[in-house]
Amino acid sequence: MKRAELLELIAGGENSGMEFKRDDLRPEQLAREVVALANFQGGRVLLGVEDDGTITGIQRDDLEQWVMDSVFGRVVHPMILPFYEEVPIDDVRRVAVVTVTQGATKPYVVRYRGREDIYVRVGSTSRLASREQQARLFAAGGLIHTELLPVSGSGLCDLSRERLADYLTAIVDDREVPENDEEWNERLCALGFMVEREDGPPACTIAGLILFGYRPRRLLRHAGIRWMCFEGEEKTYDALDDQVLEGPLVDLWQVLSGGRELVEKGLIERLADAMRPFVSEEAGQVEESMRRERRWHYPLEALREGVVNALTHRDWTRYEEIEVVRYADRIEILSPGALQNGMTVEKMIAGQRVPRNLLISETLRDYSYSDARGMGVRNKIIPLMRAHNGVDPEFEATEDYLRLTLRRG
Repeated sequence: MKRAELLELIAGGENSGMEFKRDDLRPEQLAREVVALANFQGGRVLLGVEDDGTITGIQRDDLEQWVMDSVFGRVVHPMILPFYEEVPIDDVRRVAVVTVTQGATKPYVVRYRGREDIYVRVGSTSRLASREQQARLFAAGGLIHTELLPVSGSGLCDLSRERLADYLTAIVDDREVPENDEEWNERLCALGFMVEREDGPPACTIAGLILFGYRPRRLLRHAGIRWMCFEGEEKTYDALDDQVLEGPLVDLWQVLSGGRELVEKGLIERLADAMRPFVSEEAGQVEESMRRERRWHYPLEALREGVVNALTHRDWTRYEEIEVVRYADRIEILSPGALQNGMTVEKMIAGQRVPRNLLISETLRDYSYSDARGMGVRNKIIPLMRAHNGVDPEFEATEDYLRLTLRRG
């Protein structure tokens, strides 16, 4: 790094990716800043700079060895290899720049005196992670799968056995349907839709409840989809439609009159029904078949793929519903939670696949809501929007959500 670049960074002050420190701090103090950066999006610690940006320079003769051995080698876990460099300011003063990339094995901890503390960046400060923040970090690092966590107060009675029986027999071609509660509990625990408990009967997992539960929101308040429609280009108080849709994700089919017929729609199809009057219109002229052709303002398959992706990849440690909002010029689909560990919008568009909720993803694939390749963004949404109106879909990824925007054609 050149001197001019360093001075520009210092002039910008501390932020979520920049921390100033003197070099006379203790190993656990520097480790706290490093861990917080690695648990966020990475960043730099400048040693030899005061909090107000005053450059005092480094004082330790063996600073690099101290940083590598005493801090990264002993206190920061798991191991991180930073980039270390020293930049001369003048003939006397030097500033050490310790660069840390976003960690791939979150959560990173400060291991000191028999404790393991997890830190996160909040603005320009490093703080102990809350319980919810810790859960997100463990999930991002692949150490827990939130879709397989038990839902408190739930049990076999909360699941639709009709849907489950149809799934076993018609979808996965398993003809041995359980005959009693004990058999159902055993089978569903093996499938991941329920989980054993030491203090009582099995409980539904998040995946089992949202896929097959009668009323998931009764026990899981952030299940379901918030659908809103506005006349203009911004949210206002007078929405054309505003409702929270809930219910099992998958349809209920039964064998009736010698064939397999739809008995009750699942959440995805119910959302499509709610959206239809606001995202399509009947043509003014009648076709030769005496029907009016329905014209869609957005490709139906692109809308469906965007909703399925939101349901598949949402972060269950976030306590907000998925939002689908129609404005006059666009539709936005907002999925709670940051992208999976290491995933970026660019990688997603290129076709890289990192499913967050694998069981939900595979079950929806069983019902043909998505294909086996899992490349709906690259192979469906983008080409469909280009063919529809020549405008690419827009993706915005933050620490709180992923937003997909489709422009009206």
